[in-house]
Amino acid sequence: MSDITTVNPATGEDIKNYDYMTNDEVNKIVDASHNAFLEWRTVSHEERGRIIQSIGDKLMEYKEELSRLMTEERGKLYGQSQQEVDLCKAICDYTAENGVAALADDERDIESMKKGIVTYQPIGVIYGMQPWNFPAYQVFRYAIANLMAGNSVLLKHAANVTGSGLLIEKIFHESELPNDLFRTILIDHDQSEKLIENDKVRGVTLTGSDAAGRIVGQQAAKAIKKSVLELGSNDAFIVLEDADIETAVETCTQARLVNNGETCVAAKRFIVVDSVYDEFRKRIVEKFEGTKSGDPMDDSSDIGPLARKDLQEKLHEQVEDSVKKGATIAVGGELPEGKGSFYPATILENVEKGQPAYDDELFGPVASLIRAKDQDDAMRIANDSRYGLGGAIFSKDEEKAIRLASEQFDTGMVYINGYGLANPALPFGGVKNSGYGREHGGFGIKEFVNIKAVHVFGK
Repeated sequence: MSDITTVNPATGEDIKNYDYMTNDEVNKIVDASHNAFLEWRTVSHEERGRIIQSIGDKLMEYKEELSRLMTEERGKLYGQSQQEVDLCKAICDYTAENGVAALADDERDIESMKKGIVTYQPIGVIYGMQPWNFPAYQVFRYAIANLMAGNSVLLKHAANVTGSGLLIEKIFHESELPNDLFRTILIDHDQSEKLIENDKVRGVTLTGSDAAGRIVGQQAAKAIKKSVLELGSNDAFIVLEDADIETAVETCTQARLVNNGETCVAAKRFIVVDSVYDEFRKRIVEKFEGTKSGDPMDDSSDIGPLARKDLQEKLHEQVEDSVKKGATIAVGGELPEGKGSFYPATILENVEKGQPAYDDELFGPVASLIRAKDQDDAMRIANDSRYGLGGAIFSKDEEKAIRLASEQFDTGMVYINGYGLANPALPFGGVKNSGYGREHGGFGIKEFVNIKAVHVFGK
């Protein structure tokens, strides 16, 4: 029997079987990755940028094949799979264009010294554990930055997108990048812990749940390895009394339902001030009622299935538990019959502390609609969370919104009067139980480098 079987979540049918690698195979891959790094670190920044450009170019040759496979393996809408591939290309382009300047030595005039130099040197093999919700983007996000920095990269992908992980490896290998600098490895949790302990692995990065982050963070700390954790969230989208309600409704709908609602930095809690609550509620319920679940390859579908049956069951349990504890269902909330792991677009009201819909992350197309007395109350509710990844503010007073976002929102990212999953030019990451470290925006490229001080004396 195979160790991994991928399943189409739209049909429930098996796709393909895979076996885990042996410990011996994994150790050989790590050794080859380390040896490749020893050469790669001597390659100029300019040449690394050129090779990263070749990865982006090769990716576009596989755009349709990779998009179809991501849709088949995890159920995301085909159009959104294509957009994800385009975002990966944008990461390659941005890194190739800006990486050289980001990694340039910083010379400083220092009294009693000829000069001081701060240099950013690669450290070695970087091990990444990535989730299924964005099978390509999550990989490119950490891999491209680390390759540009001069490191080598290992990928342990989520089991249900194993095919996507192997196709991404093929794309990297068909580019101008030396093969051993990027490898996809098929291993279980015990093998993963051993890999973190391997002396040749110098950095560890995980995107996943806060429960997984706690485990991996401890494993990395035990081995005294630098780690970056991008974990879950229950992002608050705040609608103030001076908001453009149409913009708020359109944006909140898209930000909750994009990627079938399976996005860490999605709108999870709609926090609406009392004076505009009823109008917002009426419009957003209509939007959710008009949302069609269906075949993710069909252009007429608004959302596809959740990525796995167990995820559908867990989401429904969280909805039912919230209702038992006082929440009410404004729309949706019923487990559909038939094949696949579909879940309807759902809005819960009367959401309060102690309910999963308030306290936890609901990973799927379920939104919590929460009434706030006023602006101060809305900010209080937004920050009343163990998470702190993203959030949004809707207000026609842009200066006020920027001030609230900068000074009061306890998150790593804030959107004002709009929403976007990620931008290569701006940092991505969170605080509190949403993790630590940053990707994108020139910050990710320096997460796994040795920031080295060179002291130069003489006349």
